[in-house]
Amino acid sequence: MTLATQIRNRIKQFPEGKTFGYDDLRIAKEDYTTAAKALERLQKTGLIKKVSKGIFYKPEQTVFGELMPDYSEQLRPYLFENGKRIAYETGISLYRRLGLTTQMAFRIKIASRGKRIYINRGTLKADGVKSYAEVTENNYEVLGLLDAFKDIKKIPDASVVQSVKRLSAILKDLDKKQTETLIKYALLYPSRVRALVGAILQNIGCKSKELDKLKQSLNPLTTTKLGLKENELPTKNNWYIQ
Repeated sequence: MTLATQIRNRIKQFPEGKTFGYDDLRIAKEDYTTAAKALERLQKTGLIKKVSKGIFYKPEQTVFGELMPDYSEQLRPYLFENGKRIAYETGISLYRRLGLTTQMAFRIKIASRGKRIYINRGTLKADGVKSYAEVTENNYEVLGLLDAFKDIKKIPDASVVQSVKRLSAILKDLDKKQTETLIKYALLYPSRVRALVGAILQNIGCKSKELDKLKQSLNPLTTTKLGLKENELPTKNNWYIQ
């Protein structure tokens, strides 16, 4: 079976609207040149369309014409490399999904440890920022949540008090393992993040022994100024928050 036939058969198995690249087609690097020619021929037949360099999709046919891949599918190729997650969406678009703001983001932010990811293609526009830890499939949601703690004073259309209430509700839903993972990665973030995570966890009744590590990581002479009253976060003084 020729490489072109193998590629065509694999593409036929993909659902319409799914983005894919050379990795998804299981093409060896030494075959990239031959594969590129085969993919170019498939584009001419209309079987696939090109999103960006090395990224394609099967167009979904409707009575209104062809549909582009949805937002998450357009973004997916930038978040993975060789089948492994290397980045995650952060900033206002993420905070909106977390219920922290209603504002829309016209440019999104993508966090990655090892590379800066910038996108400027059609309606998909993104700026790259550096993550505080190596991104994996197991930790990217926790890192995104910690980003919200970091940016709590910058979240649009939301006061610090409102954000503390929402973040408290999110942390209440975490199980023991998730809470310990949160604390583990919080230790990699600035002191203001560690302080607020600790204060909220203590306030919602967290009994994890790992909480002591957060407390010990703080300098008692350094305060985090958030303008919170004691009735808004009763444990704030324990964590040097004003």
